[in-house]
Amino acid sequence: MTLAELRDLLRDCLVLWGVAGRVEVDDDGVSVVTADGAFSLAAADPDLHPVRWFMQTPERRAAGAPPRAVPSIVAALSRMRNALGAEGGAAPRFG
Repeated sequence: MTLAELRDLLRDCLVLWGVAGRVEVDDDGVSVVTADGAFSLAAADPDLHPVRWFMQTPERRAAGAPPRAVPSIVAALSRMRNALGAEGGAAPRFG
């Protein structure tokens, strides 16, 4: 996934999640900037398999903690949504 694709994906997610913020590409990856601070997502080096992504939150950054390792883009988006305090949306119903 390119940085442009990740930027566009996160922009779409902010709309879907109803979160006010902007998405910026920086040297480390892509950041979602909200009133609470910058939430960063960066691709891991391929030799770090099974880690695929690293996510940093304002709280971890302020505490001097390293970014959290995330195994997939799905897990990264889920953690990003939770960190932003966004709603999960309605579960699909079949019947």
